[in-house]
Amino acid sequence: MIVVMRAGATEDQIARVSQRLRDLGFGVHLSRGAERTVIGAIGDKAVLTGVDLEAMQGVERVVPIRQPFKLVSREFRTEATVVDVGGVLVGGPQIVVMAGPCSIESYEQLLETARAVQAAGARILRGGAYKPRTSPYGFRGLGEEGLRLLAAVRQQTGMPVITEVMRPDQVELVASYADCLQIGTRNMQNFELLREAAQSTKPVMLKRGMSALVQEWLMAAEYLLAGGNHQVILCERGIRTFETGTRFTMDLNAVPLAKELSHLPVVVDPSHGTGKASLVAPLARAGIAVGADGLIVEAHPDPAEALSDAAQTLSLEEFAAMMHQVRSIAEAVGRSA
Repeated sequence: MIVVMRAGATEDQIARVSQRLRDLGFGVHLSRGAERTVIGAIGDKAVLTGVDLEAMQGVERVVPIRQPFKLVSREFRTEATVVDVGGVLVGGPQIVVMAGPCSIESYEQLLETARAVQAAGARILRGGAYKPRTSPYGFRGLGEEGLRLLAAVRQQTGMPVITEVMRPDQVELVASYADCLQIGTRNMQNFELLREAAQSTKPVMLKRGMSALVQEWLMAAEYLLAGGNHQVILCERGIRTFETGTRFTMDLNAVPLAKELSHLPVVVDPSHGTGKASLVAPLARAGIAVGADGLIVEAHPDPAEALSDAAQTLSLEEFAAMMHQVRSIAEAVGRSA
């Protein structure tokens, strides 16, 4: 439930209500708006039998949260969350584009890509050091050496970096290099990984599972917030359907729905969402048009030679052309990129 304090409620009144909730066994989360403070209370509402919180000084009303995801819910926090990724704000008025190679292959490849996508307007560098692959024979990444290369290129360009973490025991290591931890589609419901990432001070981008309902996706995000990490970005990356013409089906419905149900920022991944380089720019435009707060796109100096996901990877020239198109759409919906 949430306890809405009156406009002008004093700090002492807020503290008294918060302490009363803690005494009743609730976890308490404060959300301060321009006019009112909202106190989120997570716990067993059965203990409130006979307790009249609305009688306490400073309380305007008590509102139950109907959704199973409490902290993630728009009912819990009406204001949109803005996530700080190494100084880049995701969820604000500016569309944020994350771009780079699917797999980090070398320092030269990563630096060339970073400089090109940055010049085109990308603000966060993506690159895979650990790669979950369907085939055990596919390139599985450079591991910690890839993380070191990401950090070196960040030093050269000033771009914050995002990279995937695959196991709970990798979280501390990856967080020591990255500005944002990515949890991929195959790990959306790896609850031990979610719990470990929740302990990190770094933001987390949570990709939707390829067969997950939107509610399941938001419940996975709830693990992160319930564990103490409120810096969470949702990523729609396409779902598995009966369609075989594309690798996955980009679920554009999910973007406005997730933003309606949740206060967390949402980005879209048109690279994985389609699996075809020719479709990346159209779906990137569509994602921004339906309200996404950003994009994460794969780009490479020579996509034909990429060690992973070559078919969906844009050349650096194609990426620059896409960014020009994305800016036009962003302006049309009252944002910038």
